Amino acid sequence: QVQLVESGGGLVQAGGSLRLSCVASGITFGSYNMAWFRQAPGKEREFVGGISWSGRSTDYADSVKGRFTISRDNAKKSVSLQMNSLKPDDTGVYYCKAELRTSATYAYWGQGTQVTVSS
Repeated sequence: QVQLVESGGGLVQAGGSLRLSCVASGITFGSYNMAWFRQAPGKEREFVGGISWSGRSTDYADSVKGRFTISRDNAKKSVSLQMNSLKPDDTGVYYCKAELRTSATYAYWGQGTQVTVSS
């Protein structure tokens, strides 16, 4: 059974930092590209950042470039999202996604963790 479990969300003031983590089980983690998405109330889920299966390649949404950093530890089957200089617009539920590098058919989501940034 595949499980992605996110943690690290919470309430933070604007300008603050949070670090989200996602731990995977039930998959060969090193074969999966990983990504973070978020969904604000009343809005569609949007891409935040992604990292390749090897960790050599990363990509970010324009809205978070320079503030967020994604990293992974294949030995620990985990991916992290370091979020700095947080803004109220960063508020939402953050989801971890795993996608098999050879086939997008095999994709899994975590249950999400709430991030709230107060002004």
